[in-house]
Amino acid sequence: MAGPLFVGVWAVQALTREGFEVGRHPVSLLALGEFGWVQIASFVITGALLVLAGAGLRPRWGGALIAGFGVGMVVAGVFVTDAGAGFPAGAPAGAPESTSWHGILHELGFVLASLCWTAAAIGFAVHFLRRRQWAAGAATVAVLLAVLALAAWPDTDGIPIRLVIATALQLGSVAALAAIPSMVRPGRPLVVA
Repeated sequence: MAGPLFVGVWAVQALTREGFEVGRHPVSLLALGEFGWVQIASFVITGALLVLAGAGLRPRWGGALIAGFGVGMVVAGVFVTDAGAGFPAGAPAGAPESTSWHGILHELGFVLASLCWTAAAIGFAVHFLRRRQWAAGAATVAVLLAVLALAAWPDTDGIPIRLVIATALQLGSVAALAAIPSMVRPGRPLVVA
């Protein structure tokens, strides 16, 4: 549920928020302005769903890393970024001159989410490959490499849309894990992220 929710909310806002440019403005800027609460709620609900998914996954270290991914999303939602790149209306055209305390915490939430998901992807790839689950291992490695390529692509033009695609892949990978019966902890309700 987390993936379609996050991407769907972003898409509706990206198409309807006046002045928002998909290829220029990061999703975090949608948390600002009159309808900023919608993006804040999207971050927080997505994060909460990931925490719940992590509670139902095994091995425990993998579930903990997925929960950490969710905590990072919640932090990024609760602490909004600083206005910039001309959004919302009246914001500076470029990067803000200084970063506020809540902008720093927003970025730390993003870093926590990114690091936890990356560590989980590496760990799950090793987990699958050690058990000779070649298809699951290869798929996990492929998604990891795609996310890293999208995030690290040297051309700064279009990075906001690449990060949305990377986030969709990350959220999809968690949903895929939750769909593998051996990855679900018995007796634990699992929210499919």
